[in-house]
Amino acid sequence: MPRDATLLWALRSPCAFACPHCYFGTIEEHKQAPPTEIGLLSHLSRNDLPPRVLKAFARTLAGSTIERVVIAGGEPLDWPATLEVIELVKEAGCEVVIATNGVPLTRPQVAERLIALGVDGVSVSLDSADAQTNDRLRPSRSGRFGYGDVLGGIRALLDARGTRHAPRVGIYTVVMRERPQEITNMGHLADQLGVDYYVPQPISLTPDHPLFEELTHRREDVSAVAEQLDRLYDEQGRLALPDPSYARHFVSAISTQESGHVTDCFGGARLFFVQPDGSVWDCPSDRRIAATAPERRRTIRDGDARTLFATRPACTDCSLFSRDCVNMWPLALDMPRLLKEETVR
Repeated sequence: MPRDATLLWALRSPCAFACPHCYFGTIEEHKQAPPTEIGLLSHLSRNDLPPRVLKAFARTLAGSTIERVVIAGGEPLDWPATLEVIELVKEAGCEVVIATNGVPLTRPQVAERLIALGVDGVSVSLDSADAQTNDRLRPSRSGRFGYGDVLGGIRALLDARGTRHAPRVGIYTVVMRERPQEITNMGHLADQLGVDYYVPQPISLTPDHPLFEELTHRREDVSAVAEQLDRLYDEQGRLALPDPSYARHFVSAISTQESGHVTDCFGGARLFFVQPDGSVWDCPSDRRIAATAPERRRTIRDGDARTLFATRPACTDCSLFSRDCVNMWPLALDMPRLLKEETVR
């Protein structure tokens, strides 16, 4: 089978920020009520696989259908074992993209190690071009870190990279109901910083999330978001953006609070998700995970990527489409062009 699948691999690790919209939930709420639903992530889980198991699985990626591994957290670069995992994944012949909050990049040894390992992409999270707003949306757990540190990390990695092509450096922004202007504001900031790619994402919260009503887009927000996306693509300049079809998916997803339907989806065919406890899912959508029958649940514990991902449908016809799905489009379909497209400087 072709080597064309992407693995989104979440490694639990501490994070300097306490974003209330984090897909891992918050430590405070989970201390009071530990999550029990299948597939639900938590910063407090005690079921994480040990490094030796993760590394054993990483070695099996050679000869598998996995082309690219996106390593996320928490903050993966704050966990020492992450660099060992990255090294093994690269030795297996896979591309590696790191999703980070940017703060660890301020440590010279981290940036230099990522370059030495041949990491292909580093995606940094930043949700506002305004420092005060960003730090309100992404508060520091300790009060020590913030917007300035994130920008400092981006600049440090770009400086360390110099004239080399890799790693490509990008910014991911979670777009919230109250601030559609961040779509273009962050695009301008990304261009000023000199990063290579930029991806705005619609916020995805479950209806029972305490911030759902405040932060999640409604039908009346569609025109403002569409206008900002149009401006972003019109003013693209040298920045690499997801394929323009992504903007249509973005607008379509926020046009309804209901789930939709997608044909020929890549989940389970070209995209897989691994949680810190080793659970393997066709995609990260909470609705898709909840609908997975017990007999179809898998794990990387004592697993081999060459067999785990060997049987894949040519496509997936899914009635569980949600905003989670939209955020996966750049990972599964656009990452090759975000990593390899040459930009004019």
